[in-house]
Amino acid sequence: MSLNETVSAERINIGFFGLRNAGKSSLVNAVTGQKLSIVSDIKGTTTDPVQKAMELLPLGPVSIIDTPGFDDEGTLGEMRVEKTVACLRKTDIAVLVADATAGITETDKKLLSLFQERNTPFIIAYNKADLLSERNALKENELYVSAKTGENVWKLKELLGKFITPKNKQKMIAADLVERGDTVVLVMPIDESAPKGRLILPQQQTLRELLDIHCAVVCCQPTELKNTLDNLIKKPKLVITDSQVFETVSKTVDESIPLTSFSILFARYKGTLEILVHGATALSELKNGDKVLISEGCTHHRQCNDIGTVKLPMWIEKFTKANLEFNFTSGNDFPSDLKEYALIVHCGGCMLNEAEMNARLSIARNANVPIVNYGVAIAHMHGILERSLKALKFSLPVYQ
Repeated sequence: MSLNETVSAERINIGFFGLRNAGKSSLVNAVTGQKLSIVSDIKGTTTDPVQKAMELLPLGPVSIIDTPGFDDEGTLGEMRVEKTVACLRKTDIAVLVADATAGITETDKKLLSLFQERNTPFIIAYNKADLLSERNALKENELYVSAKTGENVWKLKELLGKFITPKNKQKMIAADLVERGDTVVLVMPIDESAPKGRLILPQQQTLRELLDIHCAVVCCQPTELKNTLDNLIKKPKLVITDSQVFETVSKTVDESIPLTSFSILFARYKGTLEILVHGATALSELKNGDKVLISEGCTHHRQCNDIGTVKLPMWIEKFTKANLEFNFTSGNDFPSDLKEYALIVHCGGCMLNEAEMNARLSIARNANVPIVNYGVAIAHMHGILERSLKALKFSLPVYQ
């Protein structure tokens, strides 16, 4: 898959971390072969994370992230450090850029501890090696580099290739559920919340995958679903729907036809389905006054019938018959302290990579707060979760 074909959530994220003036930005520019980041002798030149998509052999499509210095100071500095920690959540492999003339500092050690806590593979690049008169022996994941002279920049790229492997190309969204020549129906409502002139990412990816294995894919809106099914010569092998019309679609699609949602398929694709199914059970336990966090991984202009801020709160209160308090986050904003919440309802996470999604699940788990995604929650509240999972050959777990 080429760079242009690879969505951001599928790229390997390589984050460069370290102190101000350790040479992170200079090294990022040397690795990318581009003036991606502004370079200056003034401390704190990089004030916001800078991200660049590129092709890095042998890894393939990657995203390079240049982060603010982890030793930044003052009120703004603390905010920049918080952004750096947030970047670490979505990092697949970290590069600690240390000043070779200063060695590993206490702040560098804090970063290394964060890498280890998150099980993030890391490399230590001792930059400014051209200023050293003598060098010590290094470990396997360490090397001397010089962004100024280009020394060992290529070796750094090779080391990155050894420390992380490309994403598993055998992972499938829905292709393993059908066979060549099968008919699959995709139900995709086009309402005021749908993006103008295009499909949302899960729909695009699912459609492309099914076409790649030579399925016949029929797309329609919910209002045309019955007529679409009636006009098919034989029953479709699978129906996949947008979560927000789950209830309507389930009543239209005969029980003999497997039915699931894009959101549930992507939870399976990202390896989070069982955790999210478990989280759905907490919906039945919500009571008056409980706080619920509804979080989306992307940012968009919210419409009057937005699913996250309007429809879900309405459905949840109708299901629980409780007066609840709802808080909302989007994009990179995700609380590090979740203890005030009784439940987290997260979007499908199509714009988040596995590292970021797993980090959010880990934060929730550490706070002992159940988490569920939109599709699983909606299916559970409408009594069709078991049917939706059956289409995936996934049994509904029994929890004590």
